[in-house]
Amino acid sequence: MKITGVGQKSPLVDIELVENYRSTEDLEVLGILYHRYMHLVFGVCLKYFKNREEAKDAVMSIFEKLVVDLKEHEVSNFKSWLHVNTRNFCLMKLRSSKFKINSSALDINSDSGVEYGLPMHHDNEDIEDDLVILERCIEGLENAQQRSVRLFFLEQKCYLEICELTGFELKKVKSYIQNGKRNLKLCIENNRGKQD
Repeated sequence: MKITGVGQKSPLVDIELVENYRSTEDLEVLGILYHRYMHLVFGVCLKYFKNREEAKDAVMSIFEKLVVDLKEHEVSNFKSWLHVNTRNFCLMKLRSSKFKINSSALDINSDSGVEYGLPMHHDNEDIEDDLVILERCIEGLENAQQRSVRLFFLEQKCYLEICELTGFELKKVKSYIQNGKRNLKLCIENNRGKQD
């Protein structure tokens, strides 16, 4: 099986590279696979951290994490799996004491920016609890609402981009986001203090 160097095009599809890496543990193979999506990983990290240097560091840390994770998990769609892992990595970093979250950036009553509507506390344990509640509440939304809310708030897509990505009509997208925000706010209020 011919593998080209990192940065060069490989004729192999993602799943072949995943299987090759899992059987050989060849970091060059993983590097080729990761290089295909590194710009997407950087974009997700930048949206979470709002800082290019922190995003670059995260891209390298995620690669290091993949070295182990890809051997431990069955992966059928590498791009989707990597996106979920990148998002989870960013959330975990935000939960850690290393990162401080500004409460003004988390206001569900506003329509601008990446805002979640979660009044944030000042100590790290409360921030972690708030982020856990937020993630649970997002996951609890009806599918169309969840998808629209994630695209609008987490990926900062505009209404038209969401229409293109989802196939939803513009009126539906606006409705999903508005109802999703309302449901998130209710869910957050109802779950505060009830986490396991």
